[in-house]
Amino acid sequence: MPISKKSSTKRSSAKKSGAKKSSARKTTLRKSASRKSASATRTAGKGLMKPMQPDAKLAVIVGARKMPRTEITKKVWAYIKRYELQDPKNRRMINADSKLQQVLGGKKRVSMFEMAKLVSQHIKP
Repeated sequence: MPISKKSSTKRSSAKKSGAKKSSARKTTLRKSASRKSASATRTAGKGLMKPMQPDAKLAVIVGARKMPRTEITKKVWAYIKRYELQDPKNRRMINADSKLQQVLGGKKRVSMFEMAKLVSQHIKP
């Protein structure tokens, strides 16, 4: 009979640790829910979502109204894809047409990373 007593103590300790795990999960869920609500209350106009004004050269490609950097980047990429300006062999390189060349400082070919840097020079708050 002593064997059964040991197994029963193991079971009771297992039940206790199981209870601790479920309560830990609940607190984790509560914390993540509070984080989501905090991020949902962020307002437009701060950080990446701050409306920026493209200059005249960039406005030819993306439009003249104020918009966040993320939207400007999306519109530049849409322009590149629409006119098939990405190099088919090396997709990281952009072959600029005359309009995009104005934005890229007169360069005919730039990498996508350099393009982001050059486009940011044409955006003002």
